[in-house]
Amino acid sequence: MIKPSDMTKVPAHIENNPQFQHFKGCVGAIDGTLVHAVLPIGDQNRYRGRKGDCMQNVVAACDFNMLFTYVIAGWEGTAHDSRILMDALTDPRLNFPHPPTRKYYLVDAGFSNMRGFLAPYRQCTYWLPDFNAR
Repeated sequence: MIKPSDMTKVPAHIENNPQFQHFKGCVGAIDGTLVHAVLPIGDQNRYRGRKGDCMQNVVAACDFNMLFTYVIAGWEGTAHDSRILMDALTDPRLNFPHPPTRKYYLVDAGFSNMRGFLAPYRQCTYWLPDFNAR
């Protein structure tokens, strides 16, 4: 079962770890992925990706315990992650778990920075020097 987590508390392994001091307001992360889909012939063109396969785009949120807290599936594989998230945010029937005031989700560069969602600054390779030094 997927259920929203308690967004008012920071998990102890985050709150007490100096490596995560900058993430104290973070309630989780959101990202999208493509999943192969088997569809009726009449629907296949809408879901066909750039490589010719039929795909569905799935956008999911997880908390710091690596538990899914929200999943929206069924969008065409060509749909952009940010479009799917905006639909989830604006359609109350989809029950998106909005972060409380002064809390936020981490999102990748495919999403926009907006209240409650923190994307990395574009044109900056934050992790590359750290990764190459390992």
